Amino acid sequence: MKKIAIIQGHPDPEGGHLCHALADDYGDGARAAGHSVTIIDVAHIDFPLLRSQQNWEAGRSATPPGLLAAQDSCIAADHLVLIYPLWCGTMPALLKGFIEQVFRPGVVVSQDKSFPKGLMKGKSARIIVTMGMPVLAYRLYFRAHSLKNLQRNILGMVGIKPARSSLFGMVDNANDKKRKQWFDSMRTLGGKAI
Repeated sequence: MKKIAIIQGHPDPEGGHLCHALADDYGDGARAAGHSVTIIDVAHIDFPLLRSQQNWEAGRSATPPGLLAAQDSCIAADHLVLIYPLWCGTMPALLKGFIEQVFRPGVVVSQDKSFPKGLMKGKSARIIVTMGMPVLAYRLYFRAHSLKNLQRNILGMVGIKPARSSLFGMVDNANDKKRKQWFDSMRTLGGKAI
């Protein structure tokens, strides 16, 4: 049994988006397989954005109180799932702000400034991204730069490997059959915790 933290990165607190349905199905599949699941809904957490290097480097002591439980869940998890819509070619700003606040030196990476070491080794991740464009265009034309940044420069830096991805494109044009395939794939991946 794995501990799974699902980070719902859609910034709309009203919910009801494809990201929410995908997260629900991933979580349902994981629970059915006996895994424990914690949902972190970023849109419902009130926190400030980081504004200085000094604040970021202060580590856990500077983590806003409203994010401590989310930070603890990420640290305790064996597997992280990050779900978000592609906005302006990358993750929404609210999710990026969340990651900056939660993934601090001394918490997920050592405070050694010469060459920090990841403190999240042994954990894996699944990145789920929805987008209006075709996935092929995102991968080939845009080179999936934001996905690669998250995999290599954030998750990889803190020691999370592997960081697999599931990309869903042309979401506004997807019919019920296509969406059902997506939801089924999330339940399967959740059951395997990959």
